Amino acid sequence: MPARSEFVVYLLEQLAEFGEVTAKAMFGGYGLYLDGLMFGLVTGEDEVYFKVDAQSEPEFQNLGLEPFRYEKNGKSSTMSYYQPPAEAVDDRNEIAEWARKGLAAAQRVHDQKQAKKKRAR
Repeated sequence: MPARSEFVVYLLEQLAEFGEVTAKAMFGGYGLYLDGLMFGLVTGEDEVYFKVDAQSEPEFQNLGLEPFRYEKNGKSSTMSYYQPPAEAVDDRNEIAEWARKGLAAAQRVHDQKQAKKKRAR
């Protein structure tokens, strides 16, 4: 397994007070997890993005923040993860606040999926 990037190590240090955040390698980057939920991702270019849902996405959009985009087979796609403000990465309190937004969105999405499964039974 390749060594973690310095950026991922730095992010985990910045998020230490947020909780027991782990980073799992995936698709050339990393997923950020807390309590079994993926609430963020780090690209191979050392950019961090946090999970959004219908409730939280407008806040990110209103600040002009960018969603995570990738290309596959010549086609561009967008995922429901947005970058926090650039200055947040260097401020433990601010990055934790954006991470909380990502975790809350991940929890709501998880809860919706669980409720849907229960209704389908």
